[in-house]
Amino acid sequence: MTVDNETHAFIELRNVSKHFGDFVAVDSVNLRIEKGELFSILGGSGCGKTTLLRMLAGFEEPTSGRIFLDGVDITDQPPYERPVNMMFQSYAIFPHMTVEKNIAYGLHKDRLPKDEIEDRVGNMLKLVKMESLAKRKPDQLSGGQRQRVALARSLVKNPKVLLLDEPLAALDKKLREHTQFELMNIQDKLGITFVVVTHDQEEAMILSTRIAVMEKGRFEQIGKPKVVYEYPENRFVADFIGTINTFDGVVQDAQSGRVIIASDESGASLYALSDSPPAKGSAVCVAVRPEKIYISQNRPDNSEDVCLPGVIEDLGYFGNISLYRVRLETGKIVLVSAQNRQRTIDRTLEWDDEIFISWRPRSTVILAE
Repeated sequence: MTVDNETHAFIELRNVSKHFGDFVAVDSVNLRIEKGELFSILGGSGCGKTTLLRMLAGFEEPTSGRIFLDGVDITDQPPYERPVNMMFQSYAIFPHMTVEKNIAYGLHKDRLPKDEIEDRVGNMLKLVKMESLAKRKPDQLSGGQRQRVALARSLVKNPKVLLLDEPLAALDKKLREHTQFELMNIQDKLGITFVVVTHDQEEAMILSTRIAVMEKGRFEQIGKPKVVYEYPENRFVADFIGTINTFDGVVQDAQSGRVIIASDESGASLYALSDSPPAKGSAVCVAVRPEKIYISQNRPDNSEDVCLPGVIEDLGYFGNISLYRVRLETGKIVLVSAQNRQRTIDRTLEWDDEIFISWRPRSTVILAE
């Protein structure tokens, strides 16, 4: 087995590809994950994220490229020889076994001493708060409880890496939100490197120390959640992570970091701040998140802000926020979200109200195609 002395990353993928006939599922990706990270691979159906996870687990063999774990080339190792465990989306717990026997299954297969098995299983039951349910079978458990059993069974063998395939997809919204924080706390206590595959942007944003956004077998951007959200590197990432408004335009001027963009879609000039502004005359796409936009019936006083007149075409009340669909004079629809800070049953703004939307130049993102 080859030990690689040059890499310092705990997990490293070097030019890894996977082909199924003529179809390229994973296209020459490179990735470095540090020890103890909770790393998420985020993407839509068919982007290659699950195939990548299966190659890390050893269930799929790369067509080309190498995979390293803790400095060791594991590309050709079978799954049972890798210090890696995988928690499947379906949980795959045994219906005829109790909770504690499900958790202990892998330890019995490894022929560990009985006392050690009991200690490890007991510690795992405490960790996932299932001590009182140890004698129950899966059909007597809720979805969240089954998820915790599957997690405990995956962790009890002390893997160096835990791979999680859509771990919260089967849970309802409230339970999913609660379980996200439980998962983070467990990972923090154990210090095990977690690699999560998910299509849920919110889940990835909450869980992860870093995110890799994947599309058509490649990584579009890798970074901390806040960086990926606030500074998307291209239009795909901006559109995939959260909600965003985009405007096509042409750079009119760029001086001292302030960029002026003429946009027919907006009907006015848009402003942005950039340390490396595009050249004058360049065609660009600019974007702004709905929560960065202010909405008011009065024109704002700050002349430095972008300000556009419009009409409220539609609105939705979501309790904590209200979402407005604003039609500009050009016909362009812009989404605006506003926090509902006041406790009231009266709406300040209504359908067909004439309003102004505005945002600060630093909230404008200039996107690559």
